[in-house]
Amino acid sequence: MPADRRLPLWAGRTAALLGILLIALNLRSAVAALSPIVDQIANDVALGPVVLGIIGAAPPVTFAVTGLLAPWLSRKLGLEGGLLLAAAAMVVGHVARSLAPNSTMLIIATTVTLAGAGFGNVLLPPVVKRYFPDRLTQVTTLYAVLIAVSTALPALAAVPVATRFGWRSSLAVWAVLALTALTPWVIATVRHRRELARLRQSDETQGVESEPQLEGRLVHSLIAWAVTVTFSISSINVYAAFAWMPTMLVDIAHVSRVEAGDLLSLYAFVGLPAALVVPLLASRLKNIGVLLYVAFACFLIGYGGLILAPAAAPILWVVIVGIGPMLFPVALVLINARTRTHAGSVALSGFVQGVGYIIAAVSPLVFGILHEATGSWTPSIVFLLVLSLPAIPAGLILAKSRYLEDDLGRQRGGAT
Repeated sequence: MPADRRLPLWAGRTAALLGILLIALNLRSAVAALSPIVDQIANDVALGPVVLGIIGAAPPVTFAVTGLLAPWLSRKLGLEGGLLLAAAAMVVGHVARSLAPNSTMLIIATTVTLAGAGFGNVLLPPVVKRYFPDRLTQVTTLYAVLIAVSTALPALAAVPVATRFGWRSSLAVWAVLALTALTPWVIATVRHRRELARLRQSDETQGVESEPQLEGRLVHSLIAWAVTVTFSISSINVYAAFAWMPTMLVDIAHVSRVEAGDLLSLYAFVGLPAALVVPLLASRLKNIGVLLYVAFACFLIGYGGLILAPAAAPILWVVIVGIGPMLFPVALVLINARTRTHAGSVALSGFVQGVGYIIAAVSPLVFGILHEATGSWTPSIVFLLVLSLPAIPAGLILAKSRYLEDDLGRQRGGAT
């Protein structure tokens, strides 16, 4: 469908829209639903420090692996088939971990659930580009908001449900939500099989079949690295915050543990308005680099406050730092806005999230090691600021309206 031909949002693509939104609503439940009820799970299943460490590291590691594998999955099953598999993995994973008799099964089931979410992470941007090229901003905004909801809702509901019905029910309930995401993609695949086959044939002729070569060349693209930096900075700060912010605030801001937990919830909540506003800004600004500069300024001011006067205004510092991860919806917009084809979108999405989550998986570990080695939180905070500095050169690169395929074409032309 031509991007300049605007159709009603639901016109001929209701199943795809529902599928996109329902997948988005499931993308963080595997992460957010488990950690609040770990103590209750531990009453029935042995959860030592090693197991908890594996479960804590599983989300970014699994997302990184699936990010690198998702383009291959897309070539084998198509975008629709890939999302169908993602939804099925989430259903199976949620059910399996609610029935887990031991820690090994809990880890395996959690990994399956996270793998489904990881494939969904990567395949959503290109499927939006396929079905809604005329409404990229609106649909990206909708699903970015639902990703934020999928982070907050399970965290809020997990403890009350577990208290009343048990921890197994608290984990199993998310399988029902994942099942709703499965249905639209079954309908879309069956109803539009011939149409999708025609589209895939057209796309593959122009790029999807050459995706392995395209993926291999992304490492040479400034656009690919700039978008990866944008995504990575958001992920680095978010994973470090969820791992260490409550403990850090208790030490440096002298708040209670309950207040520290509330401040972490506030930090997460700031992402909801950002998801509403940022995609619109990203699609309208002539210089999208401005958003990267603003994000870095938020990190600089917020972390600076936590270093220099943490107890003076912890709420203010947390809110300002929480604005910085607005780079996540910026990256989602860029994956489609800076590619011309579905093939480019799939390849860029896989590269950005694969590399980005690898970096994000390491950052909480280094953050903690620096604190343990120095006895102070300042080196750890400075570490996050240093890793956020590449937002400046990335913003300069993204200030120019360049497309991935053109960038790679110039690289190939120079090579020849």
